[in-house]
Amino acid sequence: MSFIRPEARASLWRWRELIVAAVVLLMGLRWVLGAFGLLFWGGWVLLIIGTAIAIIGAQRLRFRLGHGGPGVVQVDEGQIAYFGPLTGGAVAVSELTQLALDHTAKPAHWVLQQPGQAPLHIPINAEGTEILFDVFASLPGLRTERMLTELRRGGLHTVVIWEKHGTRPSVQRLH
Repeated sequence: MSFIRPEARASLWRWRELIVAAVVLLMGLRWVLGAFGLLFWGGWVLLIIGTAIAIIGAQRLRFRLGHGGPGVVQVDEGQIAYFGPLTGGAVAVSELTQLALDHTAKPAHWVLQQPGQAPLHIPINAEGTEILFDVFASLPGLRTERMLTELRRGGLHTVVIWEKHGTRPSVQRLH
């Protein structure tokens, strides 16, 4: 038996990192203002940790656009798998060559490309897509803030968010 309504629990779960950051920041502030010695310096450490958690939590909150969309996303041992009602597939993170965001689809889709396979299209509101934030953030050279801006912006075309270096020829000739 739960004393919290499911809607309230879902809302609290969505904001979980920022709630933890607020608790850590308040404890650190209390130690800095009301203690001396080792607790005083521990308070400063908690303030730094709380600030880092708040920044990461704000980025994750911007990445979560809802749930209840078609399909389920799973990440297991470096492989992203999508099981959808009409399509599906898997892509190895180490073999990923391009990450794009397709705004022409409704809802928008992440487009993951791997050589030798058809692109994998994942709706941004599929169940489990919040795990993709950590996977995408681990891609070398990916600018997280740009990804989050493009995710919120919308548009009428597909936007390439990240591309593996060395996958395109340096010179493209017409003939």
